[in-house]
Amino acid sequence: MYEVSDIRKGLRIEIDGIPYQIIDFQFVKPGKGNAFTRTKLRNMINLNVLDKTFKTGEKLKPADVEEHEMVFLYQESQTYHFMSNATYEQVELNSDFIGEASRYLQENMTAAIAFFNSKPIAITLPNFVVLEVIETTPGEKGNTVTGATKPAILSTKYELHVPLFINQGDHLRIDTRTGEYIERVKLKE
Repeated sequence: MYEVSDIRKGLRIEIDGIPYQIIDFQFVKPGKGNAFTRTKLRNMINLNVLDKTFKTGEKLKPADVEEHEMVFLYQESQTYHFMSNATYEQVELNSDFIGEASRYLQENMTAAIAFFNSKPIAITLPNFVVLEVIETTPGEKGNTVTGATKPAILSTKYELHVPLFINQGDHLRIDTRTGEYIERVKLKE
């Protein structure tokens, strides 16, 4: 059990059977009355943010959340198959769970999967991935100052807008947190 004095950013606690992560806190000692701690908690399942106050001396239950590095093996219909490099245990996750992460998943990519009471609750991809452009209109040289963009389809079937100088076959660094194009990458041969 945690004490209220153990509260810090990133601490994971369980409230009413749901795992929360502390994203901000403030210790308050009023002139009269007992001290308390105000917190902002993020629900680790649906990502909602909750404000909660804890009195000094309260006990907090640690959340049974574990993160495992897992490798994406393949997709079969609406099911995504992952394997742990440490234990070789395989996990099947449905497309609703994967959500927007499916835009960036490539075979043999490592992702962090969080488990609460042995049940997967979240997937975290690397911040940046490199994907190949498989379809776009031909590039235009010299037209880079205007900031104009055009649609491009990447190797994972994700469509995004890229600068006009991007061509089919180029490899692009994409930010998985925002879904935005970052830069063109030259692969080492």
